[in-house]
Amino acid sequence: MMNDFAIVWSERGLLLSGLGNTVILSLLCALAALALGALLSMPLMSASRWLSTPARVFVDAARCTPFLLFAYLVYYGLPTLGLQLDAWSAGLLALTVYHAAYMAEILRAAWVAQPRAPIEAGMAFGYSGFGLFRRIVLPPLALSCAPVLGNQVIQIIKDSAFLTIITLPELTNAVNSIQSRHFIPFAAFVTAVLLYWVLCLVVEAAVSAAGRLAEARR
Repeated sequence: MMNDFAIVWSERGLLLSGLGNTVILSLLCALAALALGALLSMPLMSASRWLSTPARVFVDAARCTPFLLFAYLVYYGLPTLGLQLDAWSAGLLALTVYHAAYMAEILRAAWVAQPRAPIEAGMAFGYSGFGLFRRIVLPPLALSCAPVLGNQVIQIIKDSAFLTIITLPELTNAVNSIQSRHFIPFAAFVTAVLLYWVLCLVVEAAVSAAGRLAEARR
């Protein structure tokens, strides 16, 4: 058994490359999905049905579609429409668009629960539209729902493992390559589980720091 883990260690270059790709992919997706989700939360909260209905349809459609199927659709389906993407671009696009729907719903729910007084005060000082949202609405939203956003980032990290199906060289793809060449599935996949766990612990630490910041602002 220990010899199996020694073999995994001998392949640490490939393993660290896959881990690095997972970190970069997850970080880029988290930032892009949060930004897109923030923008989507505005039409979700709009009183105009012409704005809220398309946004609601998109959010519900994404949340009701398995991510694996969505990734297949982006990588294998879009080329039939003339949009050919490499594995990296397709993986990042699929993760971002899919999780933006969840980010939008998280922010919308937090927005509904926010007190109206700060918004009304901002409007009294001349803020409106996107400026009101960016300066008055969004900062307390992000802090108040930081734990839920952190959970979503953890889900992004876990969903990135599905992108091995489109040959994106992330962590699961790397350990699958190791175990298929050396026939050590237990050691390879246990190593992957531990590395994913470490990534999630880092996210949890960041969420805890954001929680302390939110408490300090109160």
